[in-house]
Amino acid sequence: MIILKTPDEIALMAQASKVVAETLIVLKKAVTPGITTDELDKLAEAEILARGALPAFKGYRNYPKTLCASVNEQVVHGIPSRRVLKEGDIIGLDLGAIVGGFYGDSAVTVAVGQADDRSAHLVKVTEESLYLGIDQAMVGNRLSDISHAIQAHVEAAGYSVVTEFVGHGIGRQLHEEPQVPNYGKAGQGPRLQFGMVLAIEPMVNMGKSAVRVLEDRWTAVTVDGSRSAHFEHTIAIQPIGPAKILSRL
Repeated sequence: MIILKTPDEIALMAQASKVVAETLIVLKKAVTPGITTDELDKLAEAEILARGALPAFKGYRNYPKTLCASVNEQVVHGIPSRRVLKEGDIIGLDLGAIVGGFYGDSAVTVAVGQADDRSAHLVKVTEESLYLGIDQAMVGNRLSDISHAIQAHVEAAGYSVVTEFVGHGIGRQLHEEPQVPNYGKAGQGPRLQFGMVLAIEPMVNMGKSAVRVLEDRWTAVTVDGSRSAHFEHTIAIQPIGPAKILSRL
């Protein structure tokens, strides 16, 4: 069942998403060669708490940290550790916060120092695909119009969309209906309605699309070892016109 949100509920989700956006800005500045992903996690938690919010991921299905930090071939759900970031790495920073019982969720991928041209292009295309998907998130369109726009842009650039993980509805729960795949034919799925709030999140691999989950039961990596990028925004469908991006300042 897709739960439509009231304007007041969307306002609370905007507050939660603002906390996430502000924290990601701090984290992006902190991403430098020599820092550990665990240090980034501690910084993320401190920033969320300082803003009067609660970390959304810590304890969710027993996830042990506040931040998902996915480096290079790690696609999503990388658990922060003593791993030291090195010049030329890329890292996906995925973060959620709770305000007033409602969730916000967003992710970015950034380079550690200077990335090589291929990695920088992968990151650029993945971010572009997110905004092309968001462009389709308006009343009257179908859910798969979002999916198709993402897939078309990614594959035109020669990359692969991850199919094992998808975007999702969001509200009082971190993951709600509907699922939002990053692939598929246009014109399918439910009609988009005012009050729907979605977390759209393309995950894009430089090589093949196949992924596997490591023994920690969280970290997903590319099977072929190629690099992966991930971007995400929480968006709200408006009565008319384009969606409102709640997690962008």
